[in-house]
Amino acid sequence: MSEATWDRSRCSVAGTLAVVGEKWSLLILREAFLGVRRFADFQRVLGAPRAVLTDRLSTLVHQELLVRVPYQAEGERQRHEYRLTAKGLDLYPTLVALMEWGDRYLCDESPAPLELRHRGDCDAPVHLALSCDAGHVLGSAREVRPVPRSTEVSSA
Repeated sequence: MSEATWDRSRCSVAGTLAVVGEKWSLLILREAFLGVRRFADFQRVLGAPRAVLTDRLSTLVHQELLVRVPYQAEGERQRHEYRLTAKGLDLYPTLVALMEWGDRYLCDESPAPLELRHRGDCDAPVHLALSCDAGHVLGSAREVRPVPRSTEVSSA
């Protein structure tokens, strides 16, 4: 594909990175997928500076990947926890892809630190795969052909 055939200023990869392309944002999302919901727990698990964590959580809420939900423990003041929205849940395959890449190329000879398994009756390991609308599972990027979409607005 020629460099001049598509408008890179509209690139979805760049747009996505503008939302979640910072280390702490991705780690917050990882922890949210693992069930962490409260600020103190994010801070404890991640070791992120308080100001950085506050900023990243605010951004993820503003981008509607997380929603703040009030809770109040008995005898304490009201606080908020952070829950994944449908938009946030849609990023799960992205984090699984990053995890699988890290497992493959960064774990050396040691076993991967985490394995994903199907919650259903089979309990089989879960892996991410690309497939086409016809149901073919693709083994590599070499099996994919990028096709620029028209940016023209139809007058119909």
